[in-house]
Amino acid sequence: MSGRVMVVDDEPEMQRALRVGLGYHDFQVRTAASGEEALRQVPGWRPDVVLLDLGLPGLDGFEVLRRLRQRDDRAAVIVVSVMPDERDKVRALDLGADDYVVKPFGMDELVARIRAVLRRQAAVAHGEPVVRCGQLLVDLGRRRVTVAGREVHLTPTEYELLRLLALNAGRPLTHRFLLARIWGEHALGDTYNTRYIVAQIRRKLGDDPTHPRFILTEPGVGYRLQA
Repeated sequence: MSGRVMVVDDEPEMQRALRVGLGYHDFQVRTAASGEEALRQVPGWRPDVVLLDLGLPGLDGFEVLRRLRQRDDRAAVIVVSVMPDERDKVRALDLGADDYVVKPFGMDELVARIRAVLRRQAAVAHGEPVVRCGQLLVDLGRRRVTVAGREVHLTPTEYELLRLLALNAGRPLTHRFLLARIWGEHALGDTYNTRYIVAQIRRKLGDDPTHPRFILTEPGVGYRLQA
């Protein structure tokens, strides 16, 4: 699986390393040394994945991510940063990042994460059925979620988790399954990711976590969409 990857990083060494490493895995790579340059290039080149450093000169990575999501750009965004702070990770995910990688990282891990988000994009584009759960309707073909007729806007990662639950409505999905399908095998054990994303989805759906109508918690297992 290959695709277009834009590297947004102000370090020339990192740009070169990623251009060579990703090129070896058959990805088309372009680089941008600033957030402003990236925002200029993205509309014309239309990358599948943006690797986004947070510590950029001028516009920082958070602002670049916010503007990309405001424009509803189709590109997946993987934040690549030396900032390991939990609050930065939460903020990036909340702004719509699809994944988060802390420097230094291995090329194999990065490629696995890129391929994971490309698989999610392909599944969404393929078209799937409509799933109804009480007042919740998930139109998988149109990538549209409504509750009692009210449209709910989800980030790409939130939507992908809900999509997996919808495709398996009534069946409990383990943390391991969700982590592997959404973030890749490298993420197994990091159940914080699923808990955080489920909490965000519930909030947007108006689903009380203490008495959920839609997404049920399976203690010690994972989650299940009410059939």
